[in-house]
Amino acid sequence: MKKSLLSIALTLFAFAGYSQIQMPAPSPTATVQQKVGLTDISVVYSRPGVKGRTVFGDMIPYGKVWRTGANASTKITFSDNVKLGGKDVPAGEYALYSIPNQNEWTIIIHKNTKLWGAGGYDAKDDLVRFTAKAEAMPMSVESMVIDFGNFKNTSGEMYIIWDKVAVTIPIEVEIESKVMAQIKEKVIDASAPSGNDLAAAANFYHQSGKDLKQALTWMDQACKARPEAFWLLHTKATIQKDLGDKKAAIATAKKSIELAKSNKDGDFGYIKRNEDLIASLSK
Repeated sequence: MKKSLLSIALTLFAFAGYSQIQMPAPSPTATVQQKVGLTDISVVYSRPGVKGRTVFGDMIPYGKVWRTGANASTKITFSDNVKLGGKDVPAGEYALYSIPNQNEWTIIIHKNTKLWGAGGYDAKDDLVRFTAKAEAMPMSVESMVIDFGNFKNTSGEMYIIWDKVAVTIPIEVEIESKVMAQIKEKVIDASAPSGNDLAAAANFYHQSGKDLKQALTWMDQACKARPEAFWLLHTKATIQKDLGDKKAAIATAKKSIELAKSNKDGDFGYIKRNEDLIASLSK
C-alpha cells in the first residue's frame, strides 16, 4: 500500500511539473542583434515597465549598480574587438551594468555573466567603466528599450531608453584590415574579379579617400562588366568629379541618366542624383 501511495505521489509530482500555468512575463526578455561596420553585436535583456512608478532616483536609485534591465543581468556580445565609450573591449560576451545618475551614467562592462541581476556584483570583475550623458526626453517610454542607430562605416551608437531618460553610448569598430584583405583576395590577386567585387573595391577606395585613380580604374572595369548598371556609372562620375575631371564626370552622368530612363523597373532616384551632380559641376 505504501509503495502504491508513493508511486501515485511521484506521478502527481511529475504531472504538476509538466502542467505549470504559463503566464506573461512582467518584464519580457528581448534580444537585439545589430551589425556595426562588420562587427555583430547582440544584447539580451529583460524589459521592465514604468507601470506608474517613479523610475530613476526612486525605484532605480541614483549612485547604485543596476543590472540595466530586469531579472538576470543584461548580456552584450561582440564578434570583434570594439571601442565602447572610447574604451577597448575585446570580442566576447559580457554583462552590461550601469550606475544611473541624474545627468550622466557610469556604464560598466563586466566579465562575470553568471549573476542574477546585481546580486553578488564585484567591481574586481569589471573590464571597463566609462561615463555617458543622460538626456531628458519630452515623453515617457513605458517599456525599457535598448537599440542602435547613427551608423557610419566604422561607428554607431547604442541607446538605453526608459521612462523620460535616454543614454547614448558611442561604438567604434575596425573595418580597414578586413575589407583590404578581401580586396586583395577578390580583386588585386584575382585573375578575373567580378563586376560586383570591382565596384565594391572602387567604392571603398573612394569613400575612404584612398587612391582615387585606382578606384576609377576598378569602377571603369566594373561598368564594362555590367554595362546596364547605371548606378555604377553614377559612382564613376562622382569619382571623376573628385579627381577634378569635370568634363568626363558630366559625360558619364549623362550616360547614366540615359540608361536609367530606359530601365523598365525605374531609375531608383539616380536620374535626380545625376542631374544634381551635373548641376553642381556646371556652376
